[in-house]
Amino acid sequence: MTDTPAPLLDGIHTVLTPEYVEFRFTLAGLYSRFLAWLVDSVLVMVGTSALLMGLSMGMAAFPGFASALGIVLYFLVDWGYGITLESVWSGQTVGKKLLGLRVIQRSGVRIGFHHAALRNLARPVDRLPLFYLVGGVTALLSGSHQRLGDMLAGTLVVRERRLKLPSAIGVPAGQGLLADPLFVSRVKRLGTEAREAVLSAVLRREELSMEARLRLFSALGTKLQELLAMEKPAHLSDEKWTLLVAAALLPASAGAPTVRGRAVAA
Repeated sequence: MTDTPAPLLDGIHTVLTPEYVEFRFTLAGLYSRFLAWLVDSVLVMVGTSALLMGLSMGMAAFPGFASALGIVLYFLVDWGYGITLESVWSGQTVGKKLLGLRVIQRSGVRIGFHHAALRNLARPVDRLPLFYLVGGVTALLSGSHQRLGDMLAGTLVVRERRLKLPSAIGVPAGQGLLADPLFVSRVKRLGTEAREAVLSAVLRREELSMEARLRLFSALGTKLQELLAMEKPAHLSDEKWTLLVAAALLPASAGAPTVRGRAVAA
């Protein structure tokens, strides 16, 4: 895995897969991350205020306790908001979704609960002394735009790209398999990681050199035969076989002009 030097706003993170195929992710700049944080902060404050208003009747006689509880509630809502949404939405919060950002692991795959928990629990340190000064300076100096929480969790914040669907997904060779209920049912049972690996490889295949492309689809083709417990038809190449699997994964409305590329490595 290698990283190219990141400029002030956006940089590039490169992931080298075991098949020696490179995937490049655009690192989110501090400005877009600040805007996403601003949106999330407003939502956290609104959520905290709503909780406090609900409890205010019972705390009217204890103003000191109410203030302390308000601070505790803020951190609980703040942590819970970030940890829950980033875990459930594959590295996104409302702010990140609006700004087209996503948190991923350095290896390029989606984050899990413990990654989301680590990076969010470290926020109080990143916020010191005010407005994420520690986190902002750390991100500027890190080369990968990582604040302390990201360093601790081994995560990055990247920009999502809108990638054009290759026309081959719509009408791939050997499409008769798409009418086979057994093939389609087994494809639909593929796990999330396998689905995203297939779609990511298909969407990004035009970016790869021919040698890297052949290696990638050879590995994917073999893996898909294992996962589906089906042999690849002899007349199909590994790439066409993978394209058929991708076509079976997509809904009937897949003729839409673009889809949002997921941050995953094959």
